[in-house]
This record gives sequence, structure tokens and C-alpha cells, in this order.
Amino acid sequence: MPTLEETVTSAITWFEIPAADFPRAIQFYETIFGAALIHQAAWPNLAIFPYQKPGISGAIAHGEEFRPTGDGVIIYLNCDGKFDAVLNRVENAGGTIVEPKNHLPGVGWVAQIRDSEGNRIGLHAAA
Repeated sequence: MPTLEETVTSAITWFEIPAADFPRAIQFYETIFGAALIHQAAWPNLAIFPYQKPGISGAIAHGEEFRPTGDGVIIYLNCDGKFDAVLNRVENAGGTIVEPKNHLPGVGWVAQIRDSEGNRIGLHAAA
């Protein structure tokens, strides 16, 4: 039987962050990352984080079945090359810093925030 490393390039292929107030959530993430999310009429309830193929991405998702929570799975968003700038914009954008910047040997820099919707989200930059 093949090992996980032989069959999968990444355990994550897509993610969706729930939003109660869709425009507010879009503005929050566009503000902290300093980049526009992709929001198209074909997918009116998704605002996709920009990415380059074959990279992994995800979206802000809005609808009855999407309920923000601070108690569930925590995803970490890539902040390589801009970690401090992203973290410094969180509070002005309407979020809070839950865990400040920390260095994990072999993993890199991490922090956790609560976004404008109440979701607990991780930030990560390679060491």
C-alpha cells in the first residue's frame, strides 16, 4: 500500500471560511492581506483567495449552511513575506489577535486571529 507521501502532495485541497456578513468578511480579508478576493457572478456566495496554480486556495463562503465559529477546525493562511504587515492590520480591520506571533522550530512563524465573523484563523510564514 502506498504511503501518504507517495499519493498526496497536500492534505488540504480547498477550504471555506463561513461568513455571516459577506461584504464585511470580504472587506476584512482584503484589508489584512492587501489584495482583492475573486468574487464572480457565477459563484455569488464565494469570494476566493487569489492563488497561482497548482497552489491551494479557498474562499469566504456565505449562506444558511455557513455558520462562523471560533471553536472548530483552525486553518492557517499563508503570510510568507508579509506576516508582520498582515498581523498589524487585523485589529484595524475589525478582528482581534488571539495568539501573538510565535516561532515554532521546523514549522515557521504562526499567530491566531479572530476574524470579523468570529472565526478563529491561523496565520503562517515559513521560517
